[in-house]
Amino acid sequence: MSGPEVNKPAEEAAEPSSTPTSTSVPGAPGNPGTPGVPGAPGSPVKPEREGGGSQLVREIMSGNAMISVLAVVVALVIGGILIAATDARVTTALGYFFGDPTATFKAVWASVSEAYGALWRGATYDPGSRTWKGRLGIFETLTFATPLILSGLAVTLAFRVGLFNIGAKGQIILGATFAGAVGFLIELPPGIHLLAVIVAGAVGGAVWGGIAGFLKARTGAHEVIVTIMLNYIAVSLVLYLLKNQLKDPNSSNPISPRMHESAMFPLLLGPNFRIHAGLIVAVIAVFVVSWLLERSTLGFEYRAIGANPRAARTAGMLVSRGYITVMLISGALAGLAGVTQLAGTEKILDSDIAGSIGFDAITVALLGRSKPWGTFFAAILFGAFKAGGTSMAINADVSIDIVAVVQSLIVLFIAAPPLVRSIFRIKVARRVGANI
Repeated sequence: MSGPEVNKPAEEAAEPSSTPTSTSVPGAPGNPGTPGVPGAPGSPVKPEREGGGSQLVREIMSGNAMISVLAVVVALVIGGILIAATDARVTTALGYFFGDPTATFKAVWASVSEAYGALWRGATYDPGSRTWKGRLGIFETLTFATPLILSGLAVTLAFRVGLFNIGAKGQIILGATFAGAVGFLIELPPGIHLLAVIVAGAVGGAVWGGIAGFLKARTGAHEVIVTIMLNYIAVSLVLYLLKNQLKDPNSSNPISPRMHESAMFPLLLGPNFRIHAGLIVAVIAVFVVSWLLERSTLGFEYRAIGANPRAARTAGMLVSRGYITVMLISGALAGLAGVTQLAGTEKILDSDIAGSIGFDAITVALLGRSKPWGTFFAAILFGAFKAGGTSMAINADVSIDIVAVVQSLIVLFIAAPPLVRSIFRIKVARRVGANI
């Protein structure tokens, strides 16, 4: 998140520090200082930290990928304990535990295996289903994952510049609103109409994200506070529009008219499945963001700013411009997530078009370790939770809220890598000069 320099006026923050930061290695020729004593002549001088928020973002970004996997494992184990604890068969078996302990363990195993088995079948493939839609749950998983991929990329991109974009929800809403205005108020030829909807959605999200980036760059306003407030504004704004300019005249509810067929994403597998061409847009976005961050000059500047804004500024990079452009791109990605929701699955705009996607995107970005492809696979995992959760609730009689608990636990363990390391007794390998 933000460092101390962004709280200064823009003109003052643009001036590099006049005191150079020196680093030296104890024992090196010409450096006879006392090693390990801070402030002693020749001792290593640690660079000034950019603030607790930025440090947190950098620690999240630098975590081991294995920690993400282990965090999911621990969350599933704890979720299994909750499933067993709420199962009537288990509580009954506990009543005579000392008389027949094996019955309790069998009941626990049956409860957990049935629940997670139903979750897996609902998210992937269920041979016992009578319909192809119910049998091939993997396509429902991909449908749920599509907006999560795009919104997760939005949060990931901001992370790489050291910004915490909490405003994906508002950007999704504005993207869907712009896309809807083009999709059900304007008639265009097929193909051109869908393209116009996609562009409008990206512009809407970019405008909403750009506001936060501009305020961050020019005034030092904290992006977390700004984006959270923009979320509230977006919800109220779209609700006002749905009661007035964008309201469906044939409905008493605050909803929009239905999108024109020419403005919607085509279904990839016919009317029996909800999976649509928005998934292709999401996959293309993963490739583009990956190239942007890893192979472009702009991506190099983003990574440099995220690692150390002061060093990037001293090297001649325009940190303020980086904040603005990254939030514009981040907002555009979230806006595209709104487009896939509206033009792909919902087809009608309402005030709850974003649902929980905006906040799930933060979890997806954290689980993906702020890497585009990591975010992609994390989004598929959460799409599987959403698709399989319904199956688990119906076929295993387990509350779908357990899935939300598992997702929340994943966030908890992802944000606390030392806790995961202590559970699995993983030692951190210290690198020479890591603190210099």
